[in-house]
Amino acid sequence: MIELRPFAELGGENHGWLNAKHHFSFADYHDPQRMHWGNLRVWNDDIIAPQTGFPPHSHRDMEIITYVREGAITHEDNLGNKGRTEAGDVQVMSAGTGITHSKYNREDVETRIFQIWIIPTRTGDEPNWGARPFPKGDRSGQFVTLASGYSHNNDALPIRTDARMVGATLKAGETAEYVLGADRRGYLVPVIGSVKIDGVRINARDGAAISDIQLLRVTAIEDSEIVLVDAA
Repeated sequence: MIELRPFAELGGENHGWLNAKHHFSFADYHDPQRMHWGNLRVWNDDIIAPQTGFPPHSHRDMEIITYVREGAITHEDNLGNKGRTEAGDVQVMSAGTGITHSKYNREDVETRIFQIWIIPTRTGDEPNWGARPFPKGDRSGQFVTLASGYSHNNDALPIRTDARMVGATLKAGETAEYVLGADRRGYLVPVIGSVKIDGVRINARDGAAISDIQLLRVTAIEDSEIVLVDAA
């Protein structure tokens, strides 16, 4: 089953410095039919104006993944971590028992990110933050694991949950496969381009909530960059 969630129908609000669209209920947007997808709780599509951002604020008991689509985002937290993450790269914050951080666009152009929250499998751990580059060329024609709660995904950023996030870049006409598993849920969003799964077209920034499909075959209609969360 594939439930299409077109970008034009997403909730959200334009705050001036932040233009946010929400795939799931978040902040002032509430839809009881879109509270979560398995343990995937939040998928926000954020456009952050130059030289603005989120001032220091706190989180706990949540795995927060930031996928940078354009521009760059700068993170700073009360643990002493500081880092700038560029387009195509990923940062992960395990909020654990509590962390205070800021997230700013220090660039002279807009920054566009996906902000993804996944409910952790366990609580009570110390907070942690990390980031790493994921060259798009390494994802050409195939899915690559970007963040994972499983120890065998050693090249991925670690998260403390029963989930993983993967990405791929496909040329028009190319197909990539991903084994989702019988009891898993997938949520796929094209960063750019458009793709087709089982005859369903998914355009850039649309969401596709996927269940009861063990083998995903994703075919690019045009050159595409895609992100998929495999959730419990």
